[in-house]
Amino acid sequence: MPVSLPRYTLEDLDSFPDDGNRYELVGGVLLVTPAPMPPHDIVAMRFLRMLFNYFRPDQVADVFARGSVEIAPDVHMEPDLLVVPVGEAGGERWTDVRSWWLAIEVSGRGSRVYDRDHKGPAYLAVGVREFWRADLRSRCVFVRTTVEGAERRVDTELVWQPPEMPTPLILDVGALFANVRGDE
Repeated sequence: MPVSLPRYTLEDLDSFPDDGNRYELVGGVLLVTPAPMPPHDIVAMRFLRMLFNYFRPDQVADVFARGSVEIAPDVHMEPDLLVVPVGEAGGERWTDVRSWWLAIEVSGRGSRVYDRDHKGPAYLAVGVREFWRADLRSRCVFVRTTVEGAERRVDTELVWQPPEMPTPLILDVGALFANVRGDE
């Protein structure tokens, strides 16, 4: 017998408790993940620092640690980091944003399956150019683009160059995970 999953909307999210869990919607399907642990936040902050320093001289993009990819009525995803062109997020709501260069998830025990199997493909489907998934257990970054589709594993050096930037960002994957405990 087929299982029927309840469907939710952005309006429904307003009634969910503020209990530390992350509540997200992918095509109306509710994804719930626990609050992150310190290793997650260390890696996310290292990404934030690298991206901020990369974009700072040219000021062509904004990097958000608490951004959302939101499309009414039933898509609400909260990547750990979100990169959008400067001025794109100048409105009052995340539903006003329609151009996303990069979404990053730091995947641990509580979010790995959702990030890999549901959110990664969903980001690309709604128009995010590129998706990175930093896996705490594997200590690598998995990259997905609209061109490649499937995840590509990067263990040493990740090179990314948005067309709007004159030089690439070169990210040392080992440094990203240095002195950070993985999760098993």
